[in-house]
Amino acid sequence: MEAKILSPSKKTSGRLLKRAFFRGPVEHVAPRLLGKILVRRTEEGELLGGRIVELEAYLGPHNKTADPAAHSHRGPTPRNQVLFGPPGHAYVYSIYGLYYCMNITCEKTGQAGSVLLRALEPLMGLEQMARNRGLVGPPPFSQKARKGWGRGGGANKSACRLTSGPGRLCQALGLTRAAHNGLDLLDPDSPLQVWDDGVRIPRVLVTRRIGIRHATELPLRFAIPAHPCVSGAKSLTG
Repeated sequence: MEAKILSPSKKTSGRLLKRAFFRGPVEHVAPRLLGKILVRRTEEGELLGGRIVELEAYLGPHNKTADPAAHSHRGPTPRNQVLFGPPGHAYVYSIYGLYYCMNITCEKTGQAGSVLLRALEPLMGLEQMARNRGLVGPPPFSQKARKGWGRGGGANKSACRLTSGPGRLCQALGLTRAAHNGLDLLDPDSPLQVWDDGVRIPRVLVTRRIGIRHATELPLRFAIPAHPCVSGAKSLTG
């Protein structure tokens, strides 16, 4: 089902992606997700969100190439069962018992391919995202600071601190495993969604994944080149 979504401010709009978008091989889905918008609607009705500028693909156990870094590597468990479900759902998990990370499920039910969201360009609800991260002060975390950024690549570097990194973006959006794991990102009634507002990324940078110990040689990290919100920018070579 495709439904038009329009934010109350009428500054950012888009359409929910179709389920078919996520059914292809995860290494093909991942780069196509760059430029799309992750949005969370709070209990108070406020929209928090940003444009996806960096992510990593994780292969399911059905692939010929083994991916021991993937949570699905050893098959379904109570913790990772969302990964083996239908595509287009949120898989939220904790790391070190302190932070949360979010993947989006891909491929057919049972195949468990997924995409880890690594960085967003903040678009909506900057003030609340700053509060969620324990950052205070108006600019550069005010909505007014967004004026003049440019579409999809001119973000304020200071504001990028809100959502540059998988743990940071989950904290900024207030995502937790208890509240958001398993949510359907393509449901018009879901408080967590992925939008397409028509922005297209002309060039994608592909590198090895970072921050993991296994299968680091796989070229499965995708980013918008030179975007200030990308995490670990010094390692972006390709």
